[in-house]
Amino acid sequence: MTTHLTNPHSFHFREALKLEKRSERAQRQLTLVEGVREVSRALAAGIVPVKAFICPALVDLAALNEVVAQLVHLDAERRCHLFTVTPELFAKLAVREESGGIVLVIPYLDASLEHLPQRTPSFFAVIDRPEKPGNLGAILRTADAAGVDGVIVCGGADLHNPNVVRASLGTLFTAPVAEANEEAALAWLRHSGVRLVGAMPDATLRYTAADLTGPVAIVMGSEAEGLSPLWAESVDERVTIPMFGQADSLNLATATALLLYEVVRQRGQ
Repeated sequence: MTTHLTNPHSFHFREALKLEKRSERAQRQLTLVEGVREVSRALAAGIVPVKAFICPALVDLAALNEVVAQLVHLDAERRCHLFTVTPELFAKLAVREESGGIVLVIPYLDASLEHLPQRTPSFFAVIDRPEKPGNLGAILRTADAAGVDGVIVCGGADLHNPNVVRASLGTLFTAPVAEANEEAALAWLRHSGVRLVGAMPDATLRYTAADLTGPVAIVMGSEAEGLSPLWAESVDERVTIPMFGQADSLNLATATALLLYEVVRQRGQ
C-alpha cells in the first residue's frame, strides 16, 4: 500500500537521505537511482528496489506510465515499499533538477569477478583507481556502447555512487562490471588468458599500432597517478596516445573511449 510522506523527519525519508554518504551505502549495501532512463534501465535489468519515492506533481505519466505501474505492482506484492512525496521533499532527495519525479533505493549489484561473462575473443577494461565518479560513469557508457565484456574497477571511486549511476545514464545496469583489488583482478585475467595492454604516457608504441584483435584487457590508470606499480609491471604491452599540444594528459573517460573503440575498429565490428 502506497504511503504518502510530507514530513522530512519521517524515518523512511531520513534513511534514504543518508545514502548520499559512501560509508552509509557501504554499510547497508544500498544506493540511490534517479532519472527517467536510469530508473527504467534498472527495472528493465530485473532490479527490484527496496523502496521507491514518487512525486506525483513531477512525474510525466506519458513517459513513465509503465514504470509507475511496475512499482505499484511490486508494492502490492510487498517486494518494494512505495512512497509518494511532496515536491519539497523530493527536492531534498534528488540531486538533479530534471530527475523525472522518481528515486529508487536499490541493493548493491553483484560486482564479483565471477559474474563477468567471458566471450571469444575476450574484451575487458580495467580502470585502476578512478578518482571521479563522473568519469567512471562515462566509461561505463562507452563500455556498453563498445560491447565490452566487462569493466573491472580496482579501488578509487565508489561504483555505487549515485553520480556514477547518473553519469552512466543507467548503463551501470547493462554493462557487466566488477570491483576487485588489483592482485585479484590480475590473477583472474591471467587465468582467463587475456593479454593486458596498458596506456602509459612514456610508452613508445602508439595505441593504433598495437594488435588488439585477440583476447585483451585495456588497462587505464588514475587521473593523477596513472597505472599503479603492479599494473605497470604486469601489462604485456604499453601503448601511448599521441598528444601535440600543451596538455600532458587526456581526461580518463576520453582516453579510455579512444582505446576501447580502437579494439572495435580493429575487430571490424
